[in-house]
Amino acid sequence: MAQRKTNLVSVRLHYFLTVARAGSIRRAAQSLNVAPSAISRTLRALEDELGTSLFERTRQRLRLTSAGEILLYYARASAAELDRAAGFIGDLAGLRRGSLSIAAIESVTRGLLPDVLQKFWKRHPHIRVDVMTMGSQQGLEAVVQSDCDLALAFDVRVPKTAQRLASINLPLGALMRPDHALARRRSLRLRDLAGEKLLQSDTSLALGQAIETALADAGVEFGVRMATNSISLMTDLALRGQGVTVQTRVGVERELSRRELVFVPLADPQLRPRKLLLVTRSKAHLPGAPAAFAKMLAEAMDALKRD
Repeated sequence: MAQRKTNLVSVRLHYFLTVARAGSIRRAAQSLNVAPSAISRTLRALEDELGTSLFERTRQRLRLTSAGEILLYYARASAAELDRAAGFIGDLAGLRRGSLSIAAIESVTRGLLPDVLQKFWKRHPHIRVDVMTMGSQQGLEAVVQSDCDLALAFDVRVPKTAQRLASINLPLGALMRPDHALARRRSLRLRDLAGEKLLQSDTSLALGQAIETALADAGVEFGVRMATNSISLMTDLALRGQGVTVQTRVGVERELSRRELVFVPLADPQLRPRKLLLVTRSKAHLPGAPAAFAKMLAEAMDALKRD
């Protein structure tokens, strides 16, 4: 995350930011690999210097006081600006060093992102890239809060505190083995999947919510064999012939190219294409490393339109 990239942020603020994110000293200590007592002493020293409490304990969780909320806002902004400064200084070395961070949904980390990383490191082998897998809304919030430089997310509304760098619409389809009875069809409707063993995204994912609504509207009984928030698990089970799953082509590029799985588009009008977005902070002038990586990501996303 942004404040962990450089040593420009003081230990006091670093500990404070980590505790604020973790919600407890114990979890923050585990994250930082330091003793909880060291974090407690540092926070007490910071509170003594400011002359006010920064946290209040509610049950088993620490909650920010009004003073803590104010410090958190400015500490994040300060850490982000220091990180940007380090990035621009790194640019003076011609992208021979530096770092960037990206929040990405799981499906992107299975295909699109590894391909872009390989291409990026071929040109810039010494740039560190931190990748955090998280949900779409979490990724957007990580960018807004300056925890990440970039985010790849599905179907999010981009607020004024962020900006869209690229976006593409991706149709939904049924994924199945090539030997499945429906694999040779050019397109399908949801009702064609009646009687199939569905490997379904659960409602914690935006995709799962959309599919569940569409299945209900179809007025046909479906046999949901499994609901999960793991794209990898659904894909692996489809590969084993344990059912059919509904998703986009993103995340299954390797399996499709090897003809291990087949993607059959779904033609139901209520199943709108999913929008994949690349976002960063609003009005942010990205340093060299994030800017170069964002350009490669945008090019890779544009190539998906032609697939």
